[in-house]
Amino acid sequence: MAEWSITEAEQLYRVKRWGGGYFEIGENGNLHMTPDPNNPDIRIDFKSVLDEIRDENIQFPLVVRFHDILRSQVVNINKIFRNKMEEAGYNATYMGVYPIKVNQMREVVEEVVEAGEPYNFGLEAGSKAELLTVLALNTNYDSLTILNGYKDEEFMMLALMGRKLGRKIIVVIEKFSELVTLTRLSKELGVEPLIGIRAKMFVKGKGRWEGSGGDKAKFGLSTAEIINAVNFLREHEMSHCLKLLHFHIGSQLTDIRSIKDAVTEAARIYAELHHMGAALEYVDVGGGLGIDYDGSHSTSESSRNYSMEEYVGDVVYGMMELCDMEGVPHPILVSESGRALTAHHSCVITEVVSEIKPSEQKFNTEPGANDHLIVNNIRDLAQNLDRYPNSQEVYNDASDWKEQAINAFKLKVLSLEELAKVETLYWQILARLRKREQSEPYSPEIIDDLDELLASQYLSNFSIFQSAADIWAIDQILPVVPLTRLNEKPTVNCSLVDITCDSDGKIDHFIGDNEINKTIPLHELKENEQYFIGLFLTGAYQDVMGDMHNLFGRLNEVHIYSYDDDPEDFYIEEVVQGSSVSNVLAIMQYNPKAMAQDVKRNVDKCISAGMIKPREGVKWIDFYEECLEGYTYLKTDSKQGFPKR
Repeated sequence: MAEWSITEAEQLYRVKRWGGGYFEIGENGNLHMTPDPNNPDIRIDFKSVLDEIRDENIQFPLVVRFHDILRSQVVNINKIFRNKMEEAGYNATYMGVYPIKVNQMREVVEEVVEAGEPYNFGLEAGSKAELLTVLALNTNYDSLTILNGYKDEEFMMLALMGRKLGRKIIVVIEKFSELVTLTRLSKELGVEPLIGIRAKMFVKGKGRWEGSGGDKAKFGLSTAEIINAVNFLREHEMSHCLKLLHFHIGSQLTDIRSIKDAVTEAARIYAELHHMGAALEYVDVGGGLGIDYDGSHSTSESSRNYSMEEYVGDVVYGMMELCDMEGVPHPILVSESGRALTAHHSCVITEVVSEIKPSEQKFNTEPGANDHLIVNNIRDLAQNLDRYPNSQEVYNDASDWKEQAINAFKLKVLSLEELAKVETLYWQILARLRKREQSEPYSPEIIDDLDELLASQYLSNFSIFQSAADIWAIDQILPVVPLTRLNEKPTVNCSLVDITCDSDGKIDHFIGDNEINKTIPLHELKENEQYFIGLFLTGAYQDVMGDMHNLFGRLNEVHIYSYDDDPEDFYIEEVVQGSSVSNVLAIMQYNPKAMAQDVKRNVDKCISAGMIKPREGVKWIDFYEECLEGYTYLKTDSKQGFPKR
């Protein structure tokens, strides 16, 4: 085992920098989780979690949810807002809402509602199905339900139904025609609505979603439309129904300056509307509170240059100062932070099942009687490598000979066997060059090229498209960390590939030192020992955005709660079974039972024809039906680490 310290492991994987105080590397070399950063005595060892999962025969890959983290984040944002308001002398309260689009899983929404109950923390919905959900779950009559997104009459009637039930449901107007429809329906049904107006902000956020603001924003009313909306409500004697001003300049805001500018603009609109006679009570600052995915604390697209405390402080003080200047009351502040609440609580655990080495070529390269000059030249280079001290020159020559060999093969100048010799010698040369350069006191530029070319691919038992869609879709950086052996030096530079039949099913962007690395150092795989890695910060969007690529369905889920009286400080509260093959087939309009009957008829025909013996035929039918009810992912042996029946 190479000498390696926990400090070096932390410098490499940056766990403390992205972990939000919840994750760190333990002295035993295992990743640890602390559900409450204020109570470090409760520490959960991931190795213990893995052991219990295997003891319970729960199949990998899977999602692990730490519900204590989810609860902690809900409590944190409410406490921080309350503390900042008290510190500033702010004369109103905070009433946050959780936008369930970020993660609509029932267990997640219920946990948020329960944890937010003491703070009257509500929910936000942006579709009819989400509204039906929050009507059933948000039963706290003192909390808010915010309705965003485009709406039809049925959507608005559901909102008015909620008002009839005494709920604080605020319909946010995204376009002027919605206000006309809502006004008509409320009069027809005799139910007064609570109305919000979304402003189309001039300020634009920074990052991938900056299009949420500006003139071309998809949602919201222009300045002229806002004034027209106020006048329209006055004409229909419904001015008193206008309660909320809403804005949103983008998700995962990276730069605190954008937030400050947006609060200033929104506060000015709020003040002017008050001067016009609109008795607004709430200002909804929307979502956007970012997550530091890469731990860089910067304005990169995968980071943020502020803390939650700084974000809240700028919202509270920014709103208060302008309101005081304009002589208008401080509004009740609402935020729709979803990513910041949910990202840390969930991670994907997958097993590395094999290694793909580009340089592992095994072919006889001894001279042949009729070897082409290209073959002889690259062989001579390999045999006399020590004569060439300039590694860059050797690399250039080897690459040139390989390219010539490929072209010569296409023209039928080289045989397939000769091409195999060239390819084998090429990889041998690169491997020796890399070893030679690594021993040098300084690292020349060529070492980066060689590291990338010679990097292994670790085949991991999961689907990027199902479990980490943002990696594929928008090149989102998610932290990748081995769960054990962190006190050993990782010696294999590699990328990760999944088990889908798609070349895009890979992770080749990793956290680096002030840059994105194409590879990550992981540990050498050991025979008869499983090697697990975790993809972290997957609790926001990744849980609900996965598709059915290759018919890989939802993962098994394990829900973890901390428990101080337990020797391991945790217990598995619930196991949610992932998709079976029959589940995903049914979603795609197949009939698994009919399929099994079709296969049985085919087997019976083969038995009748004497191609299969009856006893064997029965076993094949049973096997087919068993696979239909089984997990969609690879089944790996708990000791051997490779697919088994």
